[in-house]
Amino acid sequence: MTTLIDALSARTQFGRIMNEAEKKNVRFLVSRRGRPKVVILGVEDYLKNIIKQPKLITKVQISAREAGLDRIRDAEIEAEIKAFRKTGKKRTRAAK
Repeated sequence: MTTLIDALSARTQFGRIMNEAEKKNVRFLVSRRGRPKVVILGVEDYLKNIIKQPKLITKVQISAREAGLDRIRDAEIEAEIKAFRKTGKKRTRAAK
């Protein structure tokens, strides 16, 4: 569902708009002086309908975000790589 909203309302009600976009999958078409300028939509809606990536990847991204795994730091990534290399395991053909 798409809701038309003017820029002033979008600015003053941004928190409510974000909640509706995220939880109710409402898209907002924001206009200025009667002309459409931008669209506001939730991340899940964006991943599912705009990017057009496979559903499995979308589910993995959403699950990772909900679990807080999308905020991993570079140092943590390097530590994981170092730990894996210490095990001496080789990558499988599918992982290459």
